[in-house]
Amino acid sequence: MSLGRAVLIPLLACALLVAGCAAPGVYGPYGYRVRQAHFNPGRYTVRRGDTLYFIAWRYRLDFRVLATWNHIRPPYTIYPGQRLRLRAPAARPGRRARGRRAPRPRHSARAPSWHWPTAGRVIETFRRGDPGRRGLDIRGRLGQPVRAAAAGRVVYSGSGLPGYGQLIIIKHNDNYLSAYGYNRRLLVREGQRVRAGQRIAEMGAVGGEGPVLHFEIRRDGRPVDPLRLLPRR
Repeated sequence: MSLGRAVLIPLLACALLVAGCAAPGVYGPYGYRVRQAHFNPGRYTVRRGDTLYFIAWRYRLDFRVLATWNHIRPPYTIYPGQRLRLRAPAARPGRRARGRRAPRPRHSARAPSWHWPTAGRVIETFRRGDPGRRGLDIRGRLGQPVRAAAAGRVVYSGSGLPGYGQLIIIKHNDNYLSAYGYNRRLLVREGQRVRAGQRIAEMGAVGGEGPVLHFEIRRDGRPVDPLRLLPRR
């Protein structure tokens, strides 16, 4: 084996290892997607601009459960430098775990009335169990309107999550959140109430994929298939 080949093989192995630890839906410099989930480190240090909803979204947790684990009460205010537990506290051997139990997610009596977030062709669909396909990718035109799929409150508006570009997360009720990624421009701020169909962003471009909106719906912190909830076109 030549020296060059001996050096190249370990480098390729390292590259594959790094790709395996990447965020879900991350696009590389040539437009390819790395289909991997976020690793749950057990603890998280709050950064400036984070919200509890954003952290729960990132690690696929129900925001109410995350709040209970960390003794955080509504309106779920967190601070930079604060350390959050991302896993359930372990019970001591021979003793029952004390303290508040994490609430069991309950489905709302009335689910949101969903609308399509933008016009265009669906080029990527949801696939259960695939961490890189947690929602829909909708092809459109650069700058075209992105709209709230249902009424709610904006709980995140920023670009702190790798692989989603400029991202908006909307809380519709205690069970449902929706997210809108890869935007060129964000038109709403955190805490703002939005109507169903209200323009919230402008579609952006992703690597070699061109203009596209990444859209997700989560129920109790878990991704669900948007096509089962959205009206038929």
